[in-house]
Amino acid sequence: MVSDADPVFPSMMPPVDGPVSNETAQSLIADLTARLLTGSSATAVLEAWCTERGFPDADLLADPIPGPQRPLKAAQRERLRLGDSEAVRHRRVRLVCGARVLSVADNWYVPARLTPAMNRSLDATRAPFGRVVHPLAPTRHTLALRGLRSSGAAPAPDEALFVLQAVLATPDGVAFCEVEETYFGSVLGGSASYDDEEVPHPSSNG
Repeated sequence: MVSDADPVFPSMMPPVDGPVSNETAQSLIADLTARLLTGSSATAVLEAWCTERGFPDADLLADPIPGPQRPLKAAQRERLRLGDSEAVRHRRVRLVCGARVLSVADNWYVPARLTPAMNRSLDATRAPFGRVVHPLAPTRHTLALRGLRSSGAAPAPDEALFVLQAVLATPDGVAFCEVEETYFGSVLGGSASYDDEEVPHPSSNG
């Protein structure tokens, strides 16, 4: 069960430049996952993380990834409590700070449960989902956290670290989005970028 307590942020972090040892990497991964599990917004967590890690360009942006839509599974439709004719949109993006790819996020959201301005922003801008829906004061319920690392060595910038699945809802419990986020070694330091066809596509537990 996820605690409602605020995550404990370390006062000191290793510098961005230079190699990161496996021991340091494990500590950073544990810290980041704790923040994501206790936070109400992955966007807010990553924005603070980029600043604290001293990334040269700490402005978090969402770069759309072209490709086929990923349809909702039956279990996902149940979690979103969708009616038979209720529309869902899929938004797949890279979350980046400058050239640094921090994560790839798949968002399945119900446009009728957002404002027209929010839908326009999601369609036409590079704003991260969490920043767009912030006025809804969403809550975030973690569904699953799955580690992907198999090596004991320090992770490469383009190595997938873990996948997190969550549901976002309004304070009164109306679910409006399910998200699957894959985080990469670049979030710890270094840099990484991908061609559209090279972005890893982890399977969903939906």
